[in-house]
Amino acid sequence: MAIHMLTDEEIQRDILEELKWDARVQPNEVGVSVQNGIVTLADWVDSYAKKVAAEAAAHRVHGVKAVVNNVEVRLPGSAERTDADLAQAVLNALRWDAGIPAGKLDVTVSHGWVTLKGEVEYGFQKIDAEKAIRHISGIRGITNLITVRPRVLPTGRSGG
Repeated sequence: MAIHMLTDEEIQRDILEELKWDARVQPNEVGVSVQNGIVTLADWVDSYAKKVAAEAAAHRVHGVKAVVNNVEVRLPGSAERTDADLAQAVLNALRWDAGIPAGKLDVTVSHGWVTLKGEVEYGFQKIDAEKAIRHISGIRGITNLITVRPRVLPTGRSGG
């Protein structure tokens, strides 16, 4: 049985089709180019959530080897927030998610870009922290520097 290798043009077409099915972002909002199976996303969108959705859609397409996400987030004037306001919104979102140890995380906001630092015990907590804030209006980007450091349990304990 012969395996059909997708051409770059077919991959591009499939990504544009995938974007049509994703209600979070429209295909006309994101430029898609493909070279040797490596996808480059370009242009700009009005929210960080759309940037993430476009990247996820590209990764779902068969034949994609890697994605370069050069989509820029440009907020409409109504969505602009001060960094202080954004920091408060991020802290609230982290606090409201019971699975995230918000007290162990440091939040830094600079020109709409949020950086998360700190330590958690489980990988899902690192992922959930980013998911909890990615839809906050005004975020231009997120850098997740949270470290996963499992709690070490004693081994070979003798019964007492």
